[in-house]
Amino acid sequence: MSKPGSLPPETAHRIRDTCLCLNVQRAARSLARRFDDALRPHGLTHGQFSLLVALSRPVAAMLAMDRTTLTANVKPLERRGLVTVAASKDDRRNRVLMLTAAGHKLIEAALPAWRATHDAIEPAVADADGFRAGLRALAN
Repeated sequence: MSKPGSLPPETAHRIRDTCLCLNVQRAARSLARRFDDALRPHGLTHGQFSLLVALSRPVAAMLAMDRTTLTANVKPLERRGLVTVAASKDDRRNRVLMLTAAGHKLIEAALPAWRATHDAIEPAVADADGFRAGLRALAN
């Protein structure tokens, strides 16, 4: 930690109040806690729920997770019988993830909690569609 007083307070306040990265990270942590709380009764984190949803469709290309994070999220789901992991037929070094029937059922059971939480949060976001578009643009 730097010496107290080495950064003028007005600079620290300006960064706190204007830094896009800092504010997106703070909001993301807060949103993650709310969705984790809503999904906890289903034994899921928001990351696991997103992964299950991605795997429920034939194309699951939108998670933006590195391999380590993906593996950390898949293992507990696999242990619970919600996901299967198999070697690819084309390249045995690659793994194919598939949602099981139990995984599909859990998504259906958890979806109302996700929907209620999302519906409670979205009105607090001015121009939610524009905000989502901006975030997608930043993610690409």
